[in-house]
Amino acid sequence: MLHLKINDETSTLKAVVLGIAESCGPIPKVEEAYDPKSVEHILAGTYPKEEDMIKEMDAFAAVLEKYNVQVIRPEILKDCNQIFSRDIAFVIEDKIIHANILPHREAEFEAILHVLDRIAPEKNIRPPDEVHIEGGDVMPWNDYIFIGTYTGSDYADYITARTNKEAVEFMAAEFPHKKVKSFELRKSNTNAMENALHLDCCFQPVGRNKAILHKNGFLIEEEYQWLVDFFGKENIFEITKEEMYNMNSNIFSISPEVVVSEQNFTRLNSWLRTQGFTVEEIPYAEIAKQEGLLRCSTLPLIRE
Repeated sequence: MLHLKINDETSTLKAVVLGIAESCGPIPKVEEAYDPKSVEHILAGTYPKEEDMIKEMDAFAAVLEKYNVQVIRPEILKDCNQIFSRDIAFVIEDKIIHANILPHREAEFEAILHVLDRIAPEKNIRPPDEVHIEGGDVMPWNDYIFIGTYTGSDYADYITARTNKEAVEFMAAEFPHKKVKSFELRKSNTNAMENALHLDCCFQPVGRNKAILHKNGFLIEEEYQWLVDFFGKENIFEITKEEMYNMNSNIFSISPEVVVSEQNFTRLNSWLRTQGFTVEEIPYAEIAKQEGLLRCSTLPLIRE
């Protein structure tokens, strides 16, 4: 049996599901894309090639294994993009929550049944249909669960709006002893510079008390300010609009001291090093073209 344990974003990682890039299918048509950044690259003819994404994911797997992390991969589905395992499920405490995702991505969940079968059935939680939630919007942080959401009356008009207010209520009921704090995110179907697809596209804790933030990703300034006050201004690395577009907040912590980051994130990586982190740099710029990066590609199961 797998005994799940996730209470935060940065404790020492023991086991993770890492997405997979094999057989990810042909370049999607514009109308098939889930986000504005993918559309940009489809139209420009720069959409990532499968062999490049496989190399990037292999580099990520190698770093995880270097730190003795058990790396589990999904079963390969033919012509299916399975890179972003964070979208399909997430773990909080000892429960795995099935993300109610875009309906035609349900098969991706079936590709991790070999993992789910090792988890006690009562720890496998499937929210009701009206709860829309994806792992990129959910961040356990000790006593808190931070959730990115969009509750505008035009929610249904945004394919980029992935987590609704019913999800926030569901999580509060499922984890009554936690403080569930939600943040309204800025959404755009057409402009990737103005779209925070998930909470981890504009915010992520690192280490024990630090965070990466992008102010414009938040619709309500007071909610952004709450995070600044919570972590302390001196502990925050504020990223620019362009850095958010390049997914600088979507790095991944192996432990409170070790971070995996993209090799082109020069400003961020040097800040992390000045803060005492070991930064494992890997190439991940091709995968980033699909508006997801390192955190999006992982589904952590056990942290110490």
